Amino acid sequence: MSTFNYEEAFSRNIGWVTKEEQQILRNTKVAVGGLGGVGGDHSIVLSRLGIGKFNISDLDDYDVANFNRQAGANMSTIGKPKAAVMEETIRGINPEAIINNFDKGINDENLDDFLDGVDIYVDSLDIFALDMRRKVFRRCYEKGIPTITAAPMGMGTSFLIFMPGKMTFDDYFAIVDPAPNASEEEKAQIFNDNIVRFVVGVSPSIQQRHYLVERSSINFFKKKVPSTCMGISLAAGTLCTNVLKLVLNRGEIIHAPHGLHFDAYRNKLIKTWRPWGNKNPLQLYMFWRFKQIIKGNT
Repeated sequence: MSTFNYEEAFSRNIGWVTKEEQQILRNTKVAVGGLGGVGGDHSIVLSRLGIGKFNISDLDDYDVANFNRQAGANMSTIGKPKAAVMEETIRGINPEAIINNFDKGINDENLDDFLDGVDIYVDSLDIFALDMRRKVFRRCYEKGIPTITAAPMGMGTSFLIFMPGKMTFDDYFAIVDPAPNASEEEKAQIFNDNIVRFVVGVSPSIQQRHYLVERSSINFFKKKVPSTCMGISLAAGTLCTNVLKLVLNRGEIIHAPHGLHFDAYRNKLIKTWRPWGNKNPLQLYMFWRFKQIIKGNT
């Protein structure tokens, strides 16, 4: 059995990074919140990049419905915890990796531990985990941790970076909180509208709307949205490239209210700029437009 050697394992990175930069990556600590679709791919690509320290989190198990898009999902992992499978996968790539596994998920009690000593937070929480996502982004901002979210949008990806001292997650997405006396029906509608705000915020151009052939596949009440492995792979490549740029402090960093959306199906790359985030008149229109597209399903 061959012995592991870090320098040899990641030697093919050299050329695109220097040997000195590879050691910086080796000593970088990344927190990955959620290990399903994008989170699984993010973790694998970051591991192959040579990132040496991870805080990972997920509380879900694999099932057959994950097969079309999740890196760890196959017949041998059905019923197994995603956190355990992805930890094993990371260690299989880099046995020297230091991994803290938060296999009960991120919550109010362990959030500070999850972000302890972290250089970058990679957002890959479930699209419907808005409350915890807001808490994580707020805490990252308070701690001065850059945050990246890259979402699979149809057969493409769009991404946003939130930098310390710049526009915040809350300012950009303008998520609405229900009134204390709101009915359950009102709360459900506000929640659904907030999911729309998140989608159009991450993807202001909403290029994927042009080839959504089954509109009934989107149902926020049932917490169901379609996703492709192509979108996820593109998201991982885009996000991890920007992790590299942030860690090595080189290359242009596009951060909110600026974003980027590449759609492989449409052969289009669009750079977006939305001053005031979702309060921008263009975003208010796209919020209304997307709701019309999925009308009757939410």
